[in-house]
Amino acid sequence: MEDSSLNQPFGTLLTAMVTPFHEDGRVDIEAAVALARRLIDDGNDGLVLNGTTGEAPTTHTPEKCELIAAVVEAVGDRAHVIAGAGSNDTKHAVRMAEQAAEAGAHGLLVVTPYYSRPSQRGIVAHTRAVVDATELPVMLYDIPGRTGVRLTTDTYKTLDEHPQIVAVKDATGDLAGAAHNMAATSFAWYSGDDGLYLPFLAQGAVGLVSVTSHLASKDFVDLYNSYARGDHDSAIAHARALDQLIDAVMGSGQGVVLVKEALKILGIIPTSTLRLPHVGASETEIAALTSALMAYGLLDAAASSQH
Repeated sequence: MEDSSLNQPFGTLLTAMVTPFHEDGRVDIEAAVALARRLIDDGNDGLVLNGTTGEAPTTHTPEKCELIAAVVEAVGDRAHVIAGAGSNDTKHAVRMAEQAAEAGAHGLLVVTPYYSRPSQRGIVAHTRAVVDATELPVMLYDIPGRTGVRLTTDTYKTLDEHPQIVAVKDATGDLAGAAHNMAATSFAWYSGDDGLYLPFLAQGAVGLVSVTSHLASKDFVDLYNSYARGDHDSAIAHARALDQLIDAVMGSGQGVVLVKEALKILGIIPTSTLRLPHVGASETEIAALTSALMAYGLLDAAASSQH
């Protein structure tokens, strides 16, 4: 893990990592460690554990802590390990933050309290309580499609006063709003939408927290590098090449389901086991996913016939 810079506190590319399970539903730590190492080797600067894609609502404290500790030990100082500390119960989120810090996490991802739809003042109070529970740097997570409430510019400005809050994962899908909030604050802005990575970079974002990067990390790295050196035609070409794969994984809104299936098809994790309420991909989804993996060059016809 390189020294954090002021404008990229968690690096450029972070994968929101799945939590592999054995067929009986137990967390597969060995598979998680192997996946984490693979992702870092493929160019990730960081990993987000115990987030939405990690099925955090259905994993429990000992499992979360064991996962964090194992991944931190595996990747050492090669990457930032960010742990989710999200709940609509503030005391629970505080405990999650404390436990993540004790397990060795390098930072926290703090999502807006979901379902409860608190006021903006309530969001600020919740966030401050979680942030103050540890000394770790924090990335805010704004995803109104899942939480039911969006952070306002005034809320961002208020939270910008807290020295530990250094970044935002923006999954609002609102480019104009993101540009406005970037200009109003000092936060490092990360796209939380794979398909909007390039336009977010154009508005001033510094990186991406991705799901499709489980499968295409090197290409997201190349996209960023092309944009950063001013080769915008190459950046656009990379974005367009990624489009079908992103749509196959994220288009249904069930990213964890499809990316786990893809990782199993490719032999990267042993099973695509999920915990309810998630269920496995349908035959139609698997067919579309397989087609996208073949079109992207990740899977050949002979291998696809075995699935």
